Amino acid sequence: MLNQLRLDHANMARMLHVLQLKQKTLLLGERPNFQLMREVVDYILSYMEGFASPLERICVERLEAKAPEHLQLMEQMAADYRELKPRLRQLSNDIDTILMDNVLPMDRFTQDLKAYLEAHRAYLRLEREGLFPLIDKHFSPEDMQELRDALPEGAEQELERLQHAYPELYAELCGAEVPSL
Repeated sequence: MLNQLRLDHANMARMLHVLQLKQKTLLLGERPNFQLMREVVDYILSYMEGFASPLERICVERLEAKAPEHLQLMEQMAADYRELKPRLRQLSNDIDTILMDNVLPMDRFTQDLKAYLEAHRAYLRLEREGLFPLIDKHFSPEDMQELRDALPEGAEQELERLQHAYPELYAELCGAEVPSL
């Protein structure tokens, strides 16, 4: 199960890398593929709602009981994660505005995108350096099974679904390295 979480972590890092490449394109004054950006943002929002929330709840509950000395870290991570969603929704709305050929200040959009990427990368760093070692240390096999059971049905097939639903994004991800955070 921890391997699945680490794989999800690496895939999210790839998604953020794709967005960062588009942000760099914007900084060069060029027009990135906003449809691809739309696919990335939609996928991340879907992941946050369908996958991350149930896993986060179980992790926080277990660690509160088994490692209360790390409660502050868990609360901080939960708060940081909740703050990502409105930022991402704003980016989603801004991308819709752009795709409908409405006027949007690109410098503001670029800054918002940069701020979101920095915040999400910081969260992934906390996850990798804080949460994963705590799970590894404190979770019993039964806790890991509960995490597995909390995953939506068919979670293992998510990458295959991604390939069909977002073919351009899947192609971009296949070529993307796992960036170091």
